Amino acid sequence: MNISYSPFNNRLLAALPEREYQRISPHLEFVHLGLGQVLYEPNTLIEWVYFPHYSLISIVAKLTDNVTTEIGLISREGMVGLPVILGGGYAINQAVVQVADGAFKLNANILKQEFKRGETLQKILLLYTETRLHQVSQVAVCKSHHSIEKRFCRWLLLVHDGVENDNLFLTQKFMAKMLGVRRASVTETAQKLQALNLIRYRRGQITILNRKALQERACECYHIIHEQFNRLMTLSRLE
Repeated sequence: MNISYSPFNNRLLAALPEREYQRISPHLEFVHLGLGQVLYEPNTLIEWVYFPHYSLISIVAKLTDNVTTEIGLISREGMVGLPVILGGGYAINQAVVQVADGAFKLNANILKQEFKRGETLQKILLLYTETRLHQVSQVAVCKSHHSIEKRFCRWLLLVHDGVENDNLFLTQKFMAKMLGVRRASVTETAQKLQALNLIRYRRGQITILNRKALQERACECYHIIHEQFNRLMTLSRLE
């Protein structure tokens, strides 16, 4: 295994006690994930779960007319494949790679076995599930009450948190689909933020120039999501 691709760059794996980590480590496999790669389609059996490295995975709701919108964002703080531990075992929404890098994949049956032991892994994943439910509900509120600019800033900050890289390779079309807005709205908003020297935008790439200013222009939802995750993950380290 390439040492640069450490499982401990994923916050859930890094939080496991040594004993529990050693039980699953022989079953972890690093896989490269390409931009736009689909990990799950709706209503398909989940055979593998993924612990992202520095990749970013969007959980996307799809309607029958092919309209899509992002309802969740998973990076190295989490795991893709929660239905495995919730009992259903089938993907509800599409999971698609938004930022290419990689992830550590684990067979779903191995994860279920470890989860049923009722040890730290179970505690961590239940707390993480709570953070995901909170994120989904907060994003729903955000889309109903906040402007496109505030939502765009919130989304960029969450992406930036996940990849820890100022250069984000994102197309207008993809951003519009994830935010559930018109492509023209993304263009207009990106141009405005560029004029303010918060970002540099060119075809297929956004560079974060002033993160602090982006945080000031983002809606409160970014701060709520960020703080709630840190609070719940702190609980996972407490007995």
